[in-house]
This record gives sequence, C-alpha cells and structure tokens, in this order.
Amino acid sequence: MKRREFLLGSSAAAGAFGLGGLSLAASDPVQELVVQPASYRLRGQRTTGMVSLSPDAPPPVLYGRQGETLRLTVRNTLPDYTAMHWHGLRIRNEMDGVPYLTQMPIGENESFTYELTPPDAGTYWYHPHCMTMDQMARGLTGVMVIAEPEDPGFDSEQVINLRDFRLDEDDAFLSAYTARGAARAGTFGNVQTANWRSEAVYDHAAGSLVRVRVVNTDTTRIYNLHPEGAQTRIIAWDGHPVETDVTRPTAAQPLLLAPGQRVDLAVRMPDDEGQSALLLAKFPGQKHRAMVRLRATGHSIARDLRELRPLQANPVPRPDLDQAELHEFVFGWTPEGGAPNDGFCGSLGYSFWSINRTPWPGDAAQGTGPLAVLQRGKSYVLRLRNESPNLHPIHLHGLAFVPLTSNLRKLPPLLSDTMLLLKDETVDIALVADNPGDWAFHCHVIEHQKTGLTGFIRVI
Repeated sequence: MKRREFLLGSSAAAGAFGLGGLSLAASDPVQELVVQPASYRLRGQRTTGMVSLSPDAPPPVLYGRQGETLRLTVRNTLPDYTAMHWHGLRIRNEMDGVPYLTQMPIGENESFTYELTPPDAGTYWYHPHCMTMDQMARGLTGVMVIAEPEDPGFDSEQVINLRDFRLDEDDAFLSAYTARGAARAGTFGNVQTANWRSEAVYDHAAGSLVRVRVVNTDTTRIYNLHPEGAQTRIIAWDGHPVETDVTRPTAAQPLLLAPGQRVDLAVRMPDDEGQSALLLAKFPGQKHRAMVRLRATGHSIARDLRELRPLQANPVPRPDLDQAELHEFVFGWTPEGGAPNDGFCGSLGYSFWSINRTPWPGDAAQGTGPLAVLQRGKSYVLRLRNESPNLHPIHLHGLAFVPLTSNLRKLPPLLSDTMLLLKDETVDIALVADNPGDWAFHCHVIEHQKTGLTGFIRVI
C-alpha cells in the first residue's frame, strides 16, 4: 500500500485532520454508528447536551470509494427518533434516510442498516432527517468522502466542517430557533467553528499540494469565504468536478457557500515554514476572520498545481434540453391559515413557508402527494422561483442537476444537488430523472424546512 493510500484510508490519519475518521470498504463488515449524547469545549467551558457519534468528539469523516458498497448501521441511544440522510449521494431510494418517505424513523435502542453504493466520487455529508433541527443544531453533522479510483496527485488533504452553534454566556445551548428567525432568514448562532474549533490550525508540508474539502453543514448560515496566502483553485463543487474555469473567490467577491453545499479547493502550500494558507470568512459587523489556517512545515517540496491530474467526471447523465419538460416551483410564505406540521419528527410549532403556496403538512401526514411526477430516463427543466426577500438553499435528494439560467446572475454549469436562490431570483435547473423513488425537495435552512418549505418529487 502506498503512503498516499494509507494516509487517506486510515482512521489515525483522519484523526490528524482534526475530525477522526472511519475508513470503509466493500470488504468491511457492517460499521456501527452510534447516535449518542456528547460534550465538547466549543469555547471557554465544556458544552454539554451535544449530539454526535462519540461522547467527546465531532462526528467522524466517513471514507469510502466510488462504486464500492458501504454498510453502515445507525444505532440510536437518544430518547428522540432519528434517521440518517446521506446528502448528495445518488443512492437507492430506500437508503436515503427520510422518515415516512423512505423508511420508518429509528427509535431509542433501535438500529437501521444502510447499504450505500455511491456511483459518484466527491465530497458529501450526513445528517439526521428526523428531529432535524435539534440534532443538527447540537452537532450531528459529519462529512463523507468518496475517493476517486485514480489518485489526482495531492500530497495530503484537509476536511473542513463549518458549523455555527448558539450558546449562552455559560456555553450552554440556547434554543436552536426563534419564531422571528424561522419566519425570516433563520436563527443564527454566535459561535462559528471549523471542525468544532473557533480557530482551526493544521500543519501540511511546505510547498505541497493539499486538497481542501469545505462543507457547510450549518442549519442556517450562508458563509462568505475566500482563500488567502496561497495559490488556490476550485476543483469540485457539491461533489462533482468543475469542468470550466471558475473565478477564484476574493474578499471583494467571496464565495457564497450555503447550508448543504460543498467546495473542493486545490491549495499549493507556501514555501517557507511557518507561513499559512488561510480560509477567511466575513460575518456581518465583523472583520474578515480566519476560519482555518493551514501552516507550512519543513523544507519546501516545491510542487506545482499544474502537476495535478484532472478529476474524472462522475457518471451523471446530461439532460437533453430540446426534449426537456418544464415544471415550475414557487418558494414563498405560507398562505394564511396554514397549520404547523404534525411533529412526528419534530415540529417548530409554526407554519411560515410553502412550495407552490402549499406548506408541508408533516412527516406522516395522510394524503400528501408529490410536487411533480417525473418519468424515469426523461429530461426535465425545473423552474425555481423565490417569491421572498430571504435566501433559500434548495436541496433535491437522489438526483443531480445543472443550473441553466437566472434572472439575476450568470450561473456556471456546475453539477449540483443544492441551489442557492437569492432574493426574488428565478433559476432554471435541468436534470435527467434517472433514479426512481420519492425524493425529498426542500430548503436547507432547517427552520424553513420544518415550517413548511419542503415536499417531494416522484420518479417512476
């Protein structure tokens, strides 16, 4: 086994990246993931009441390989229900982890075994889809890396899980949401972290090439990000290789990374020991702040970004726009009289949002049909119209799409599963309905999702 293969496949190496890690392979036995209470020093004092897959650490990075089956048993030790969704993976519908749509929720001391065979390489993540607001806000969000069959030539990699926690002055959890926040842009946290650290510092060889996988697993916050201090380029977006040149983000024109979205960066580390490559974020009313510092160590190995082999395209079918059928979706507020959902998987007690002016009635509501029915193998254009002044990252399970046009901006043709809609924006996206099943379709600002802005699309 080459050093590179060992580095990316061992839990010890993943631990050096700051998140712990589990290496998974088709030959492995079923790996158990235990949802459990946790505590961690996010700031000054240790915060209790967190939720993770270990009692004192963030959820680990799960490592798999493209085309190989992963077997993961999720065991729940919490008194609340849970279920695990594998965000961005185009897998079998019954493994998607959406309670009452694809499976029953997992009760206390119950387990569910997921068998996932990812057709695509890239950066993905996992989170609960039952009691979503509470469990995600308390920490249950983790990164999943699906490796390409061919090594593109990096010397190391760094996984970055961006999270925002809402704590009081004693470092205890405040309520994860407010009614005012849910009816607007969402309720923001006050402790911004990378890998559960307020200031994350990691060492990488001077002059080396580092693959930096950045994932926004927050419940609300859209991050304004830009790199500084090193040569950097974007190589993948939402798991899929970037096939056209994408402008490098700057302080003046930062990258918007919404909840659910991911970006892979190729970083050429500085040559001098002690120098740093930075990932900076801008928060309202604050100066730019380094979320992550990659510190150069040792003598420069003098790599060049041009040495990297291009990432191979994932096997996503491309839509035939000449034959595509159009479906329209309106995202906006709930009409007067909308009732809150039934709460089997957590209700916020309000109904503020809707799709096509109909709020989602609940996880187990009777008589709720799909927003659209698509024929397997056919091409479609989905027109997404935001009728509100708030931003909405719209996530579609089980399928990948290509953004086409916007009434407000030029969109690069990046394969994705999560489309950030700006204020009053209308975006056309195109896809091939190649994966049968009932696929959740919702805003990834979780307060919006849980107060009506969700539904599902059926592929038959």
